[in-house]
Amino acid sequence: MADHRRTLTLTAVLSALIVVSTMAAPMVSARPAHEIPVSEVSTADLAEPNAGGWAEVPASDVPLASAPSSVPNADDTSVETVDVQAARTDERLYVRLEWHDATRDRNASATREFADAVAVQFPANTSSRPPIAMGGPDNRVNVWYWSGSTGTQELLAGGAGSTTPFENPTVRTNASYTGTGGNATWAVVYSRQLDAPSENRTDLRTDGDLDVAFAVWNGSNGERSGQKAVSEWHYYPFSGGPQGPPYETLLWTLAGIAIVGVVGVTSFGIYRTRGAE
Repeated sequence: MADHRRTLTLTAVLSALIVVSTMAAPMVSARPAHEIPVSEVSTADLAEPNAGGWAEVPASDVPLASAPSSVPNADDTSVETVDVQAARTDERLYVRLEWHDATRDRNASATREFADAVAVQFPANTSSRPPIAMGGPDNRVNVWYWSGSTGTQELLAGGAGSTTPFENPTVRTNASYTGTGGNATWAVVYSRQLDAPSENRTDLRTDGDLDVAFAVWNGSNGERSGQKAVSEWHYYPFSGGPQGPPYETLLWTLAGIAIVGVVGVTSFGIYRTRGAE
């Protein structure tokens, strides 16, 4: 009889653990993998990388990999992740990027010297997703580019090698470099008004999901042009709504119930077998 009680107790404990794990899993992974949250704020203390307002804005750790490219050493890149934050007021979008870089490279005047740089990429036309590598001829991209040596550029591209700068940039940037050695980081804040100031610029007033991608260059590693670390397409959920697909919780719950059922039936079978003995 004691063995039977131990079997039932073990079954109950195991069932409870399974229920907890199946309920916790969707909570941890509720936000889709490529979603970057955007904070809606009424006033913005966000123009500077170290502004206090950024402490209240959630961050996403976006993985980077070497960009597919035919340039020499294209697969030799050193930045593996970039920390991304985003906030929107009624008038402007703010994007903050931070990444580790042990060297502060701002001089690109010599033949073998290259500056650190970072870029944000949006579809020029938000109704469709362009090719990730600088868009295509019929589906162009806007690129907000910042370099440690030249500052900010606002670009239009329709494929590799087709980049054209806008004559009057509307993107504002501020950058800071803090720390030393392996703990040193660059942080760059971009901002732009939501409405598109001219044709071929991304309209940020969308109520849908806005695709976005990122690139980082480490100058001291010889990175420039097509030799860069890039992300996949991610998106800002301007559409609002649930922060994850509702079916995910349902599937995890059903799986948990099924597992508990199997454990229960198995334990009951063991109980009956031992009872017969």
